[in-house]
Amino acid sequence: MANLAKLDFAALDITGKNYLTWVLDTKIHLEAGNLGDTIREENISSSQDRAKPMIFIRRHLDEGQKNEYLTVEDPLALWKTLRNRYNHKTIVILPKAHYELTHLRIQDFKSVAEYNSALFKITSQMKLCGDTITEEDMLEKTFSTFHASNVLF
Repeated sequence: MANLAKLDFAALDITGKNYLTWVLDTKIHLEAGNLGDTIREENISSSQDRAKPMIFIRRHLDEGQKNEYLTVEDPLALWKTLRNRYNHKTIVILPKAHYELTHLRIQDFKSVAEYNSALFKITSQMKLCGDTITEEDMLEKTFSTFHASNVLF
């Protein structure tokens, strides 16, 4: 039977394609519930405090993953297991984002809003992978895509 409870955010796909956003959403929700320490090393959480994030995390897993990690009872152990399984996505996503940023040109978009949306999507992926992107970097990228006849000094 399908999960009838409304999820706070999308469940982790079994392929891990939404792993980075899932991790961010999960951390935010656990911190909001004062349960963020349960997925950190050297936590001294009570068994009750560890049960709440386990329920939350399991609720946001694909059905196949729920069955696969049925015996895992500690949120930190589950967190580490999922990280070991899916964190390699950053190895794939980061070079792709760098490539997309390198080949991003404002001329390829109908509006500045569409260009900005693409730019922020790419830089968000890079930030989720641990890269630091500043406002200056984004401005420099935008200015560098202008045709030479449109640049005023």
